[in-house]
Amino acid sequence: MRILVTDGMSQSAIQQLREDGHEVVEQFYEPEVLGGALQDFDCVVVRSKTKVRANHIDAAVKGKLKLIIRGGVGVDNIDVAYAESKGISVRNTPCASSASVAELALGHMFSLARHIGISNATMRAGQWNKKQYEGSEISGKTLGLIGMGRIAQELAWRAQALGMKVVYTCRSGQKKELPQYTYLPLEELLKVSDYVSLHIPMPGDKKPVLGEAELAMMKPTAFLINTARGGVVAEDALLDALNEGKLSGAALDVFEEEPTANVALYSHPKVSVTPHIGGQTTEAQSRIGDEIVSIITAF
Repeated sequence: MRILVTDGMSQSAIQQLREDGHEVVEQFYEPEVLGGALQDFDCVVVRSKTKVRANHIDAAVKGKLKLIIRGGVGVDNIDVAYAESKGISVRNTPCASSASVAELALGHMFSLARHIGISNATMRAGQWNKKQYEGSEISGKTLGLIGMGRIAQELAWRAQALGMKVVYTCRSGQKKELPQYTYLPLEELLKVSDYVSLHIPMPGDKKPVLGEAELAMMKPTAFLINTARGGVVAEDALLDALNEGKLSGAALDVFEEEPTANVALYSHPKVSVTPHIGGQTTEAQSRIGDEIVSIITAF
């Protein structure tokens, strides 16, 4: 197969593909030329930067493209149903980065609880704000998970090991076979949780799952963590809630637009931020590469 890798992949995986007899081209294409470029490849591997939309697929089917692989969990940057209606298979790597994203979410929880991010910034600015940064322990607190897939379950057992009570809700409205955790409807979860962490894809209607009304249900002492997709939380509503004291803080790894230009949000003293690095660990990148090789081999 002739394989295009647009957003990077582990070199060990690329080497393995080449040893297996495939031709691998590492190159990013701008959206206006991506469709034409795809005509010359059997397979394309993307991460979150490259968007494969209907117009790209219409151009690609004139060539030999047969397989699109998303190196990661979410496939909302690919028009999956349209691609498959044109005979192009779409795959992802749902297991590879689960632990890494869960650990980042947990890291953000500690950052919020103990003011790690903001105190790091103010100390570098020459300030010694010892008394201003009284924090809280996460042990004994309630973690509410919106979505209970692989990443959420990785976070749940880590949080429980730290002494947290874990409650969860699912978009399907159906509880899972997880008796060690408590299922709650979304509204009730928002009301009782000290930390709310999102682990869901972008809804099909593109509307935020948490907007002004939902954020108003949360405790004013609560924290919000989003390592899922930027659009699942309304950024304007979140900023208002923080400014009005309706939330104690938020942690964001993902944004409505990336790179984000929302200076008011990412520079807010109550916000802990990272630049979409949930899956950016050595271990996750290696597992993603291995899973991509397996997908191509099986295909």
